Parts: sequence; structure tokens; C-alpha cells
Amino acid sequence: MMPTAFKRLHLGHPAHLIVGLTLWSIWFVAVYGGLSVACAVAPPAPDQGSLTGLNLGLGLVSVATTVLLFWLAWAGWKVGRELTGRPRFNALVSAGLYFFSAFGVVFTGMPIIGVPPCL
Repeated sequence: MMPTAFKRLHLGHPAHLIVGLTLWSIWFVAVYGGLSVACAVAPPAPDQGSLTGLNLGLGLVSVATTVLLFWLAWAGWKVGRELTGRPRFNALVSAGLYFFSAFGVVFTGMPIIGVPPCL
């Protein structure tokens, strides 16, 4: 039997239509806001290149967010194939939005890996 909290947040629920892009926007503000604060408080030496602790930490947060979004996309797709009616539509569209958001994290997070911080 599924707990009540999971029934309310089932992947066919309409709230999932905005959760993926909301998670992406929270990630974006946290990563690039954190980068700005870290560069203002204690910038790494420019000669270190892109292999800094700051880039490593931001990269790990980006990888964790990407994995979460891809997992939600996969789960939404899997559940969406089993549902019918409006919940099916919600699950499949939200799976696509999770997938789109995951690629947004990958695309926007690529400079974290290759560009030295605080330029």
C-alpha cells in the first residue's frame, strides 16, 4: 500500500508540470549565486585554472541535480505509460519537462567544468 503523501504527489499529479523547471531555476540561482558570493568573498587564484574546489563543489551539485531530474523523467515516463486519461497526460508531459530541465542543467552547467571561476 502506498503512503498518503505519495498518493498526493503521484507523478500523474498536475503539480509535476511545474516542478522540473522550478528545480532547474532553484539550481541555477543556487549555483550561480553561490559562485558570485564565493568569488566576492574568497576568489581562487587565477593560475589554478578550472580545477578548483569551487568548481568541483558546483559540479557535484550540478551532477546531483541532473541525476535527480533524469530519474524523475524516467519515473514519469514509466508511470505515464501505465495511467489513462488526464493523469497519463500529466505524467508524460511532466516527464518531458523533467528531461528538458535535466538538459538545461547539463547545458548551463558545462561552463562550470571548463571555465576558471571568477574571471
